[in-house]
Order: sequence, then C-alpha cells, then structure tokens
Amino acid sequence: MYQFKELKDADMVVEIFKTNVQKESDRDYVVTMMQKQFPEYKINFDLEDCDKILRIEGIDLQYDNVASHVAGLGYTCVRLE
Repeated sequence: MYQFKELKDADMVVEIFKTNVQKESDRDYVVTMMQKQFPEYKINFDLEDCDKILRIEGIDLQYDNVASHVAGLGYTCVRLE
C-alpha cells in the first residue's frame, strides 16, 4: 500500500495558467465547471496575483484540455512554463 502511494505522488503533475478571471463569482463558476469536467483534479485560483493564476494539480494532467475547457467557458487561459 505504501509503495502505491509513492507511485501516485510521483505521477502528480502541477500546471499553472495565466487567466483573465477577475471576480470571485467568475472564479467560483470556472472552478465548479472544471470540477464537473475534471473531478480528479485539485483546482484553485490566486486572484491576488497579477496573472490571476489558475493552479491545477492531478495525475495524468493534460494541460491543453484544461486550457481548451477554460477558453470554452469564455476566459483566457495560457499555460505558464
């Protein structure tokens, strides 16, 4: 069991995105919609950051799917490297 936990942690990916989400209500909407689409991801925002950071953490995370989904909700979402 312990080895399985280590394997899962090793596969964990964190991606950071710059967005144009400004208001808390928009943040809440995006997080809700993202959780429906990607329930296995941990999702949060830092609206105090000048880049309005979206942080996604998950196993087998596909950043292009995340960016496309957020764009489909009507917001800018650019992966920061």
